[in-house]
Amino acid sequence: MKVLYATAECWPFAKTGGLGDVSYALPKSLKKEGIDVRVILPKYSTMPNYLKEQLKEVAVFSVDVGWRKQYCGLLEMDLNGVKFYFIDNEYYFKRDGEIAYLYGFGDDAERYTFFSNAVLEAMSILNFYPDIVHLNDWHTGMIPLILKEKYSHSKKYRNIKTVYTIHNLQYQGVFSDSIIEDILDIPRDYYNNGDIEYYGGVSFMKSGIVFSDKVIAVSPTYSNEIQTEFYGEGLDGLLKSKSYKLKGILNGIDYDLNNPLTDGDIFVNYDINSIDKKIENKLKLQEILGLDINPDIPLIGIVSRLVSQKGFDLISYMMPEIIRENLQVVILGTGEHQYQSMFNYYDSNFPNKVSARITFDSAFAQQIYAGSDMFLMPSLFEPCGIGQMLAMRYGTLPIVRETGGLKDTVIPYNKYTGEGNGFSFKNYNAHEMLYCIRRAVKLYDDKENWMGLVNNAMNTDSSWKKSATEYIKVYEEIVNQKG
Repeated sequence: MKVLYATAECWPFAKTGGLGDVSYALPKSLKKEGIDVRVILPKYSTMPNYLKEQLKEVAVFSVDVGWRKQYCGLLEMDLNGVKFYFIDNEYYFKRDGEIAYLYGFGDDAERYTFFSNAVLEAMSILNFYPDIVHLNDWHTGMIPLILKEKYSHSKKYRNIKTVYTIHNLQYQGVFSDSIIEDILDIPRDYYNNGDIEYYGGVSFMKSGIVFSDKVIAVSPTYSNEIQTEFYGEGLDGLLKSKSYKLKGILNGIDYDLNNPLTDGDIFVNYDINSIDKKIENKLKLQEILGLDINPDIPLIGIVSRLVSQKGFDLISYMMPEIIRENLQVVILGTGEHQYQSMFNYYDSNFPNKVSARITFDSAFAQQIYAGSDMFLMPSLFEPCGIGQMLAMRYGTLPIVRETGGLKDTVIPYNKYTGEGNGFSFKNYNAHEMLYCIRRAVKLYDDKENWMGLVNNAMNTDSSWKKSATEYIKVYEEIVNQKG
């Protein structure tokens, strides 16, 4: 089985969020399962220099973007047994500020059409014609349509199947219909018949859903949610009509990178057999944050983008009540000004109870996962979520709202049976969230039951092996389809 995994970002080369983590970890797991998987992504100028130095040039060729003929360099390197290809064009991928934002420029439609065309041309250059092209989010959503429209006459391309993963339906890549002739160079019929049209614009995401052979949402619950009006972002009707090819597969986390026994970023290493050492991470974290150093005060961690999607309006509304509880809160992240200001206010006025780091720091994030007792993630919607799985891996109990992947991964504590691996509440309601926090804080004083729950959390299998197996089943299913 040959798979070409096309993505706009991939750790450690370029990452703005969860897509970057998935694009590194899933191919690595597929490779372990015997799949010949190769990853292809843009060569952004912000790639770390130590990685740039390892790149080898494969070829130079031209790529058509509408009426333009554009230079394209193709480079490669191996990392952890997986081959990575890079599409190089400084006009498109050397931009100021890309260390924080890969997208949001005025010519994103042209940039990712170039990338899409380059991916398809690179197959011929490499003489690598995969059974499956695995596509991710809006940036690659035009590839199945371009494959059908411009390459279906070629015997080598004709049998290539496409799998399209939706990581977050909120970001759809919608642009003016003027790009149809100017950039995409495809018949306007695809717009006029509604295949790519979205409220007067052209949607790359819609194209991916319509023309791919299989559509994957990153959790089973999210695959159902996006077929409803509230979660569907205007595409719920389309997704309902395509439900026959829609499936939910949970993401995982990389167990090699996220292992409390070997993690070099945390203060003291531990595992489920030496869980008593976890407390040393908490005490050190309290010390460096200037919080009261006390093992008996529960510490709640938050590592997140500070945006409304993540439930911060609930937290903001309830912060006066939360700080009245016998607990501490540490926040790491950047985002909307109102939430940054709110957390800075509580940090300044309650320094022994609240610590806010309004920045991004991957090492500090690991220290929060290892040093906190609980991890708060009350999202309005959450396609999959990685934070709650990382928290459980480090023996930190998640407090989440039951939506998307949070519902699929966090089993709420049952006080009668001792089952569960965290705490959850159903409705998007600030008082329900507060009640859930209070339940967790109360249980923290019951050390025997608390440690039973911590053991359950650390025994939860969130590895990529399960997810990779599910993806392989999908690949095999569509490759073996007749017609």
